[in-house]
Amino acid sequence: MTATTAQSPARATPRIGRTLRANLAPAELYEYAVRAGEGVIAAEGPLVVRTGRHTGRSPKDKFVVREPATEASVWWGEINQPISEANYDGLRARLMAHAAERDLYVQDCFIGAHPDHRRSLRVYTETAWASIFAENLFIRPTQEQLESFVPNFTIINVPSFKADPAIDATRSETAILVHLSRREILIVGTEYAGEIKKGAFTVMNFLLPDEGVLPMHSAVNVGPDGDPAVFFGLSGTGKTTLSADPFRTLIGDDEHGWGDVGLFNFEGGCYAKTIRLSPMYEPDIFQTTKRFGTILENVDLDPITRRLDLDSERFTENTRGAYPLHFIGNASEAGVTGHPRNVVLLTADAFGVLPPISRLTHEQAMYHFISGYTAKLAGTEVGVKEPKATFSACFGAPFMPRHPGEYAHMLGDRLAREDVPVWFVNTGWTGGPYGVGTRMNINHTRSMVRAALAGKLADVPYVTDPNFGLAVPTTCPDVPAEFLQPRSTWADKDAYDERARTLARMFADNFAKYADGVAPAVREAGPRAG
Repeated sequence: MTATTAQSPARATPRIGRTLRANLAPAELYEYAVRAGEGVIAAEGPLVVRTGRHTGRSPKDKFVVREPATEASVWWGEINQPISEANYDGLRARLMAHAAERDLYVQDCFIGAHPDHRRSLRVYTETAWASIFAENLFIRPTQEQLESFVPNFTIINVPSFKADPAIDATRSETAILVHLSRREILIVGTEYAGEIKKGAFTVMNFLLPDEGVLPMHSAVNVGPDGDPAVFFGLSGTGKTTLSADPFRTLIGDDEHGWGDVGLFNFEGGCYAKTIRLSPMYEPDIFQTTKRFGTILENVDLDPITRRLDLDSERFTENTRGAYPLHFIGNASEAGVTGHPRNVVLLTADAFGVLPPISRLTHEQAMYHFISGYTAKLAGTEVGVKEPKATFSACFGAPFMPRHPGEYAHMLGDRLAREDVPVWFVNTGWTGGPYGVGTRMNINHTRSMVRAALAGKLADVPYVTDPNFGLAVPTTCPDVPAEFLQPRSTWADKDAYDERARTLARMFADNFAKYADGVAPAVREAGPRAG
């Protein structure tokens, strides 16, 4: 079955592709993928694919077009690297000529669950499996909606096309080019599908502040008492794991907006890390790896039995599963909820010095939101081989086109308006730094988060951490008291003190670049750098 699709009348686009296979169901796309050798069907039904040399995002190859309509609103620099409109148009013209000789796939989708802030999105892909990825990750229109579908946002993903740095002003043959005013994204030279969703997130992050909506790299779930919680965090910090709580309804695991309407998901699916998934500790996510329709990127499997080996990092530690949200049994169909009752900032501290849980003032919340401290985990980005301390503004700097202070002040306004408590949770290391200490016990982390969300930490005694100024509870249900104070878990107390002072100085040095864009109370809410 093949079909052609019309382009948005807002921008005439040369015909893309020799043949367009539009809005095919996953079962038919499976057939195309297997015939083309794009992947293999694992024992219990998921489609397992390889993404070649790119097993993570390529942030240094991402560029934003510098053009008059949006130039003044973009925070230019190492994150939002500029590329000229002439270079963009030149690469785009050659890409169209290249694509004209190929059969492409199309998925028409929505991004944004709330109709007041929704965008219609058309995704062109060179591979069938990437079309399943788009169908899984974005919101699927009804058949009636498809009949009148007009895109106002386009992604063109053709990995076989290579950029030419000499004429395109790119860094390499890989390029992710974002044209904000045209709402168009070109992805070439990489098969890693995460670029599709993160490119879409970048555009939403630019557009929504003008609508009074804070875009967030976050997960959201809701308890049985109708108490929404927001979980901020970078990849590998536990957003997906902690938000997929069987006792709470999942709104989404990665990207949301917070406006006057409350919270709403951007997506219709999840993109979860699968390395060493546990059927005991992450049962809902684990089960998605056994479902027909799930795309598994770079997961190892037995070539004879086709049984998965989720513990293997033979191809990368950044193995991924892409599945529709309804594969999680307690997921929300609507993707919308009210204002949060709690906000949680997640970090994976490779130094092992941050408390496992602490309570933040709203000024501290804005400071740590701008800082976005964590450890990049192996394989999440090209060249990252082991956990590395890093700061990523707003817990998603590569996707934030505006100044981080703009997003932080929106967060502060929302927190104050709704009087929301904020928690800082370390899912990283305890008892020492990476290589000496151990990763936080997931049961303890779950107990602390559940206690915080249930209000059980509201009236317990707190002490102030001398290095970071954080309010640390001295007791928590189902968690050993000594575990709550990080210094007590280190055998070498002097080594702990030195590491803590080092990290505090790193916070201060990093925050200096944002200081001019934030209020004095926020600047003063950071660690006590010695």
